[in-house]
Amino acid sequence: MPLLLLLLAPLFLRPLGAGGAQTPNATSEGCQIIHPPWEGGIRYRGLTRDQVKAINFLPVDYEIEYVCRGEREVVGPKVRKCLANGSWTDMDTPSRCVRICSKSYLTLENGKVFLTGGDLPALDGARVDFRCDPDFHLVGSSRSICSQGQWSTPKPHCQVNRTPHSERRAVYIGALFPMSGGWPGGQACQPAVEMALEDVNSRRDILPDYELKLIHHDSKCDPGQATKYLYELLYNDPIKIILMPGCSSVSTLVAEAARMWNLIVLSYGSSSPALSNRQRFPTFFRTHPSATLHNPTRVKLFEKWGWKKIATIQQTTEVFTSTLDDLEERVKEAGIEITFRQSFFSDPAVPVKNLKRQDARIIVGLFYETEARKVFCEVYKERLFGKKYVWFLIGWYADNWFKIYDPSINCTVDEMTEAVEGHITTEIVMLNPANTRSISNMTSQEFVEKLTKRLKRHPEETGGFQEAPLAYDAIWALALALNKTSGGGGRSGVRLEDFNYNNQTITDQIYRAMNSSSFEGVSGHVVFDASGSRMAWTLIEQLQGGSYKKIGYYDSTKDDLSWSKTDKWIGGSPPADQTLVIKTFRFLSQKLFISVSVLSSLGIVLAVVCLSFNIYNSHVRYIQNSQPNLNNLTAVGCSLALAAVFPLGLDGYHIGRNQFPFVCQARLWLLGLGFSLGYGSMFTKIWWVHTVFTKKEEKKEWRKTLEPWKLYATVGLLVGMDVLTLAIWQIVDPLHRTIETFAKEEPKEDIDVSILPQLEHCSSRKMNTWLGEGPLSIADVSTEKINDHRAVGMAIYNVAVLCLITAPVTMILSSQQDAAFAFASLAIVFSSYITLVVLFVPKMRRLITRGEWQSEAQDTMKTGSSTNNNEEEKSRLLEKENRELEKIIAEKEERVSELRHQLQSRQQLRSRRHPPTPPDPSGGLPRGPPEPPDRLSCDGSRVHLLYK
Repeated sequence: MPLLLLLLAPLFLRPLGAGGAQTPNATSEGCQIIHPPWEGGIRYRGLTRDQVKAINFLPVDYEIEYVCRGEREVVGPKVRKCLANGSWTDMDTPSRCVRICSKSYLTLENGKVFLTGGDLPALDGARVDFRCDPDFHLVGSSRSICSQGQWSTPKPHCQVNRTPHSERRAVYIGALFPMSGGWPGGQACQPAVEMALEDVNSRRDILPDYELKLIHHDSKCDPGQATKYLYELLYNDPIKIILMPGCSSVSTLVAEAARMWNLIVLSYGSSSPALSNRQRFPTFFRTHPSATLHNPTRVKLFEKWGWKKIATIQQTTEVFTSTLDDLEERVKEAGIEITFRQSFFSDPAVPVKNLKRQDARIIVGLFYETEARKVFCEVYKERLFGKKYVWFLIGWYADNWFKIYDPSINCTVDEMTEAVEGHITTEIVMLNPANTRSISNMTSQEFVEKLTKRLKRHPEETGGFQEAPLAYDAIWALALALNKTSGGGGRSGVRLEDFNYNNQTITDQIYRAMNSSSFEGVSGHVVFDASGSRMAWTLIEQLQGGSYKKIGYYDSTKDDLSWSKTDKWIGGSPPADQTLVIKTFRFLSQKLFISVSVLSSLGIVLAVVCLSFNIYNSHVRYIQNSQPNLNNLTAVGCSLALAAVFPLGLDGYHIGRNQFPFVCQARLWLLGLGFSLGYGSMFTKIWWVHTVFTKKEEKKEWRKTLEPWKLYATVGLLVGMDVLTLAIWQIVDPLHRTIETFAKEEPKEDIDVSILPQLEHCSSRKMNTWLGEGPLSIADVSTEKINDHRAVGMAIYNVAVLCLITAPVTMILSSQQDAAFAFASLAIVFSSYITLVVLFVPKMRRLITRGEWQSEAQDTMKTGSSTNNNEEEKSRLLEKENRELEKIIAEKEERVSELRHQLQSRQQLRSRRHPPTPPDPSGGLPRGPPEPPDRLSCDGSRVHLLYK
């Protein structure tokens, strides 16, 4: 295209003459654009319409092509070429678009056509004369004139000169017409068959030596009744050359039996897909298409409207089950899914409720008319209709089926009308919509008018009126097949009168002739597929305002969908096949994020102030005695922990999907390193205090010589362990973006969508395992041992308690992004604030209030602890005195025990030396020898000394 425009560029820019007129033709310029004929146009190869309007000349050797609209053809040169002299070829002969008459008049079977007053194709004013071959005579006008695209008379045909009526041999047809029962189609189909027999028998070119006769019975659409009449047809004379049943159930019975009698079966009203089984029914044909012919149309409509999920509900009968099985295979090939399949025998209430529960939107219903009223009464109760739903039904119901009174339902006519509004029906085209003349020389409308006159009741009250064209064409299909078998028209063939139930040869020839049938009938083009079923168009209708409107046709043989664009939808457009699910992410509240970020920023400022204060006053003795380097690490750690709040609040609102893993890693490293530095340094100080005060008295000198670098090494070890753990975590099981999906939410507006909330998380496969490796253990630190380090101990335990409370709460609230962020971030902020305030503010207050800003000589630090503090010194003295008192008490207790033992020994010795004295006769106590005074005095003094 660009190359062509480049070649035509000089023509686009050519100058105009005076007054805007074009300059004369020039060889270098090419040919001037010419105007198309009336009712026609010109096709410019390689140029769009806008490009054609922009140019006035076309280059040399460029070709244009004339095209005509509608039923018109080009008369004159169809293609012109630009010559080097600036002119077009054949300009002396004009090109016109003229209306032509049907080309079918230019041929005549068994005859000749002579065209005068024109040339092919036949134009206005052309005349054709018809002549028949020998042994044939002309039926119809022998001359016709073309005028305004129409021939003046119907096309005639040549009939063979037939044998006189009295000498023709009879060929019998056995038929079963259901005049009552489930489908009383025989009420209209029997008159149509009788009318077809009259038309066939009147033709001299079809079966000239035979006459078709009908023997029929009323099967009542009952297989049991049909069995009785089938027996009579087979065992009673005369011999029938073919059988014609109606209902699917009756046709199944007849077709299975016919194979044993070498009989061809031709049905006019059977739609069961099971009858397409050639192995089971090898001699079966039908002019009524299979019910599965609806399925290609349904699939085509599903694809047209972009539906990928459908649901079905069917009545449990063989015809609907097999139809649905075929539909399931076809939709699977088209990439469409049947998500829900329901069936019922007589009560559809529960299946309809299930469809509602499963959120079915596009529903295919397969059931008879009586059950259809029951289904849609339940549909109304469940509100399974309206702009969100589309129902596909069978099209052979009566036009007012939903208005017919039915005592088995409790819905009004208005309710039923509301429930069925907008549904789609697919129906086999049983009457030729083109209204062209068929092989019987009748149009479809002429057939309807002729049949209506033969009926005893109104067509809408006559069963099988829609199927009557199929019955009429069935007789013509049979007649043409028998005519081909018998060699009608003088050609060699078999004698039909020789047929009997054991003659397989004639049956095979009839089968082949029937299988190759192809003609135009009143129902349309009649042709059978490999299974013996009629191939036909499908009519697509929609119920609009209580009446059915045609919205399209579908030809499954050519995959051609003719759409009239008259479909109407309650919601303005075809509904979705399912509730449209809109995925929305739950983002963090920006007000909360900003508020916490401000607190975190202020905390970082406070940490910087504390760090600056500690560094600036590092020469002060009070600051030196508190291990300022460890406190500096604590301030830095708090700054990193506070900085982790910022990536903790970042989500899809701020960053893209690709940046999310980096944010996850930033959260982990900032928080991990912050707590390792901040609380690792404090833990080291507590651990050192614990170690110092658990040393025995004899190791005091070793305690005084402990060097500070060991403290820094301990901090480095703790930080290194955390860094190693985080590095292994990042390499082996890195954090990545995961999506948590919540239950669907219905919007407040009445729209066919659902909201699917989702939340972004940072996680890994073994998240809990890695988190268990991180916390630092402080369980070995006893509060009784760190009274001298109240600030550090208070900070550690306050933070520990806060984290122990926040961690489980945050895990429980992980699905609530605002609450989880608030708990986690505020825990970080408050723990950092507590640490900075408790650790640094007292030092600032002391230096400011006591004025200890002057420089002091630095003492050599041997122990690394602030042991010169007055409170600490008092505590040590009290502990020493306590230990001394405990030792004295232990010695006293040991002496008391020893004295008691000696006293007991002496009492036992004295009792052995002085036996007991007899009692005094006066009743007084026995008297022993008096104790020496000095002895008694000695023992009393010892006892007194013991307890002094």
